[in-house]
Amino acid sequence: MIDPAYLGPIETGVRDAATSGPLWGYPMIDWRAVLVAAEQRASDSSDLAFENAARQAFDSAAEQAAPVLLEPIMQVEIVTPEEYFGGVNGDLRARRAVITGSTVRGAYRVITAEVALSAMFGYVTDLRSVSQGRASVSREPCRYGEVPPERVKEMLG
Repeated sequence: MIDPAYLGPIETGVRDAATSGPLWGYPMIDWRAVLVAAEQRASDSSDLAFENAARQAFDSAAEQAAPVLLEPIMQVEIVTPEEYFGGVNGDLRARRAVITGSTVRGAYRVITAEVALSAMFGYVTDLRSVSQGRASVSREPCRYGEVPPERVKEMLG
């Protein structure tokens, strides 16, 4: 049993390790830590020692846990004249979009999709080109999704 006064530094060490991203430098989310055992010695126990030990334990556990890298996914809605539907749809697929719906609204087609935020940079300009400036887009944050392994290699390689 350790002195309860060391529980605060242990928690600080674990939270700091998770925030600083032990593997890729990105903060970790959706994790849980349980203190299973700790040893206290009068000669070398201190707040700093327990904090550092907790950091090292978290880093080690993170390496063994096989974490995944997440990226923000946006919900997008594109309203385009029917004649540009194919071009807009093709451009979305090239951006790794998952088309979640397509409806007709008068002479327009409304496409809903989920797309990684990283794939949306420059999209408005490209949409204008594909639709001759006649399509519009709105987007909002949706969720976080796993980065495909090939993209992780590109990013971290």
